[in-house]
Amino acid sequence: MIRTDKRMRLCIALLICNLIFIWGNSALPGQISGAFSDWVKEMLAHILPGGEETAPGGGLLRKMAHFTEFTALGALLTWLFGMLRKKGVWPLLLGAAAACVDETIQCFVPERGPSIKDVALDSCGVLTGMILVYLGHTIYKRIVLQSTWRKQT
Repeated sequence: MIRTDKRMRLCIALLICNLIFIWGNSALPGQISGAFSDWVKEMLAHILPGGEETAPGGGLLRKMAHFTEFTALGALLTWLFGMLRKKGVWPLLLGAAAACVDETIQCFVPERGPSIKDVALDSCGVLTGMILVYLGHTIYKRIVLQSTWRKQT
């Protein structure tokens, strides 16, 4: 992945925003978090065909949100380490550490509690983000290489 100062600043800014969003939501008391989940469920019921029957329940909706937040985190970490030319499991390890911090925050929030299952789900989200970036980068490289090869022949 090509590294420029502008891309590095953008990636780091997005990473910080992502972590603030994740940890900020974990700092919300259970009642507020539940009310927000209910509001999102109602919005989805209006958007999805089938209404209330097809909208995911509050618990499932929260798990989907966790997975999505951490998929974004995994993608951003993979992008950052790709620009730094560091290959390996660092994005996964740092994403899992962020998940542990996320669950630790919930220890201190009323009506919330930590869950090892959430750490596992969040880590799966990070891994999914990593895979998506690797696949996207591989496909992009093949397209660029094929178009460059075609121009040379």
